[in-house]
Amino acid sequence: MERFYHLTDREKELLNVIGTYPDASMKELLNHTGYKWMRTVKKKLEQFKERDILFGPVYVINYGKLCKNPFHKLECTLETTKDYETVTQYLKLIEPLLWTFPVLSSYRRLLQVAFLSSNDAETKALLQLLKDNNIITDYTVRVWRSRKMMVNPNLYGDPNPSLDGLLDPCELPDISLGHHDTVWDECDIAILPYLQTGFKDTNLIEILKEENNLHSRSWKYEKIKYSRDKMVKNKLIEKKYCITAFPPDQITTFHLFLKTDDITLTQRILHNFARGARLYKEYLLFEEWGSVYCACHPSFLTDLMHKLDQIDEITGKEFYQIRSIPSGQYCCSQPPELRYYDFDEQTLEYPYHAYKEKIKEKLESE
Repeated sequence: MERFYHLTDREKELLNVIGTYPDASMKELLNHTGYKWMRTVKKKLEQFKERDILFGPVYVINYGKLCKNPFHKLECTLETTKDYETVTQYLKLIEPLLWTFPVLSSYRRLLQVAFLSSNDAETKALLQLLKDNNIITDYTVRVWRSRKMMVNPNLYGDPNPSLDGLLDPCELPDISLGHHDTVWDECDIAILPYLQTGFKDTNLIEILKEENNLHSRSWKYEKIKYSRDKMVKNKLIEKKYCITAFPPDQITTFHLFLKTDDITLTQRILHNFARGARLYKEYLLFEEWGSVYCACHPSFLTDLMHKLDQIDEITGKEFYQIRSIPSGQYCCSQPPELRYYDFDEQTLEYPYHAYKEKIKEKLESE
């Protein structure tokens, strides 16, 4: 595996550039690396994808700009005494479910779960229904209050970086959610899940074929290209690539929640966390909490919590290591459910009463 995954300096530089500048053209990638031919760059990118080093492009959605009504993404931690498969079957009855991942724990059975939500109280009520019927024993719900920032690894960086600079002053990026300021039409919303999941490398011709076949559309290429460009221009979506820093069997993933008495300080810590290191990082803000997701070398975990304990400004933290499950067993990942979008009103509201009835029916049948 080491030999298979070995990267030359030119390959590292190419990955660093595309990870930092996802809109770079083939010509620009050529100019920023030591390769002589554009076809060589294209071939390298194809090889990276074949080796599961490079993923994408994908388009990250800024849900604050999607609709006029309050619309959130929720991340939840669920505790249960049931097996993962049973719990996941119930969660799948809630259509705006995005993903589930089992958490490594020696004394509790935990799941990390994400939902889209047009009514946070109704979502919590569904989880409470599951708790009241012993499908889950406890739950924590956190509401996104910012955009998700994705930071690719510096392949020349330290895989086990120091955390000494977490409080250092820095220029913080704008991670605000924004608000609905553009009228979205049927084509925009139809192709959005394809772009978000990276369907066939977000090739618009392939997306057009799939959508026309599934729904008998008569759309032309120019129409979906206009929709894609419109969503980028108005900042509903942003193009990204994801890069792995090490082979899959040398990577561990974790989710860290932390808070301070100052949300700006929390954002600074998130921004500085493992900055410039050889690991993949995502971060965002909730109400009073911040969140960091990392895919890193296991050595980084050795004294991570001890390092964080030394920082008095951090007043709370929770650490969850994601379990390695063969072939994604017990994991669920699906595109955003957008079929309830009202184009006249520019709203998106889910039928929570229907999900409640489905859960009750399943409970009664078992």
